Amino acid sequence: MSSEGINNSRRRFLTGTVTVVGGLGAIGAAVPFIKMWQPSERAKAAGAPVEIAIDKLAPGQLLKAEWRGRPVWIVHRTAEMLEQLPGLREKLRDPDSEAEQQPVYARNEFRSVRPEYLVLLGVCTHLGCAPQYFPELTPQPFDADWQGGFFCPCHSSRFDMAGRVYQGVPAPVNLEVPPHSYVDQARILIGVAPEGAA
Repeated sequence: MSSEGINNSRRRFLTGTVTVVGGLGAIGAAVPFIKMWQPSERAKAAGAPVEIAIDKLAPGQLLKAEWRGRPVWIVHRTAEMLEQLPGLREKLRDPDSEAEQQPVYARNEFRSVRPEYLVLLGVCTHLGCAPQYFPELTPQPFDADWQGGFFCPCHSSRFDMAGRVYQGVPAPVNLEVPPHSYVDQARILIGVAPEGAA
């Protein structure tokens, strides 16, 4: 065959086009494989650490998230909420958090790493119901001397603003504090203890 009838510029154009289309196809085929290596949302919920932004959480506000298929609550406590905690000791079943419902580094008066942020699993320790958040320091139908905290309407269990259980209610222990640490001032990592913590 004679090479005189070959259009070299057309050949270069077709070669370039086929190369680009082939490259895009290879990239398109690689994306699902790369995504397959990353943990799915289901896997993250099943146990992988969950990072939560708290920079927009106003004082007094509760943020809900999920970790290992369970609800996680993060409360930005006000100074007034924190001031109420010492005065409730006599009304609480476990004011010093002796039952192991929190990591060692959160076994303090505030049950937290940083006093202003409370991190809890939003599951009542009685039968696993979902307590409701009542931050107001005002009388409530279930407690005339309410100082803010959590109330479980299923069986009337009550917890203070540190998740500590009141005496005389069905819930046997304090609300659980999950392992958590701070990535920085604006983000919490649920499922990972602070560096150097036991």
